[in-house]
Amino acid sequence: MEYTVQKLGSLAGVSTRTLRYYDEIGILKPARINSSGYRIYGQKEVDRLQQILFYRELGVSLDRIKEIVTSPSFDGAAALREHREKLLEKKEQLELLIANVDKTIALTEGRMEMSDKEKFEGFKKKMIDENEEKYGKEIRQKYGDDTVDKSNAKLQNMTQAQHDEVTALAEQITVTLAEAFKTGDPADELAQKAAELHKQWLCYYWNEYSKEAHAGLAQVYVDDERFTAYYDKEQPGTAAFLKDAIHIYTGMKR
Repeated sequence: MEYTVQKLGSLAGVSTRTLRYYDEIGILKPARINSSGYRIYGQKEVDRLQQILFYRELGVSLDRIKEIVTSPSFDGAAALREHREKLLEKKEQLELLIANVDKTIALTEGRMEMSDKEKFEGFKKKMIDENEEKYGKEIRQKYGDDTVDKSNAKLQNMTQAQHDEVTALAEQITVTLAEAFKTGDPADELAQKAAELHKQWLCYYWNEYSKEAHAGLAQVYVDDERFTAYYDKEQPGTAAFLKDAIHIYTGMKR
């Protein structure tokens, strides 16, 4: 069966503007253009749109989706199995949050007690799942499954007091790094303080700290555009400055 833009949009629950944009960026081209100039989509395009929407539901960026679905090695059946696993993880996350809400209702009604740790169950798992989605493949290749699994377990078991401490520490790093950047010297006392604070922050998440791993992560901040964009959003060059400061702090750069 074939569909026009309007019919496919109605079938899939997406706007015609979205489908036209997908065509423009090359992620979903129509099967053909008919004599009247209308985009016509066939079964192959319907199946690809389904895959795209699965990935979008899982929070994958359009650029990354394009890389995946246009790859010559793309396996639709394998992708569907992966989607299923991710959706089951998402279902587990939602069930945790629903259980959390139920417990909180019972707490407010005086029907049960609830520890501070229980109040945040589900939220930390969401953070872990989001980190896995964004960076899991890279960090597991770099540090190994055992290291990443231990780090995730440490985060999952983090108390509310520890969460408050690491959140405050992250803010302190941001402020200190911004001031240090103004000096232009990654070896300056303020820059080295930022590197020390960054180490303290890492120790809340890492099961074990090493100077080599710290320096390696700092290098990732300039090698991976996602991290660079995060650190450079207020002042371009901050990621490279932090990398240099950490490399000096760890002794990797004199």
